[in-house]
Amino acid sequence: QVQLEESGGGSVQAGGSLRLSCTASGHTFSSHALGWFRQAPGKERELVAAISMSGGSTYYPDSVDGRFTISRDNANNMGYLEMKSLRPEDTAVYCCAAGFITIATIAAGGGGPNRGMSYWGKGTLVTVSS
Repeated sequence: QVQLEESGGGSVQAGGSLRLSCTASGHTFSSHALGWFRQAPGKERELVAAISMSGGSTYYPDSVDGRFTISRDNANNMGYLEMKSLRPEDTAVYCCAAGFITIATIAAGGGGPNRGMSYWGKGTLVTVSS
């Protein structure tokens, strides 16, 4: 069992940066892949970054254009999403999630609607103004 809580959301102007944090509790965080998702009003939830349980492999969809960086600190049960060059279309609720899935499977489009994630945080709002 893994419990997740996000922090670091807020309002920022276009072109700005934010760093989101994901605090995990439970003894098995390091055994799970970690993903960051976002959901904008009226849109489907979208995976924006994923990292393997060791941190050695990452995945980003083309939509983030190299602007996001995911990382994790297993010793402290933390995950992070660094976002730069933010755009108004990045406005969304961002949440972290964990699951037993490989980055290769995620990159191949596998994992189903939840992209293999079993545990979810409640999310943090990011608002980017123009």
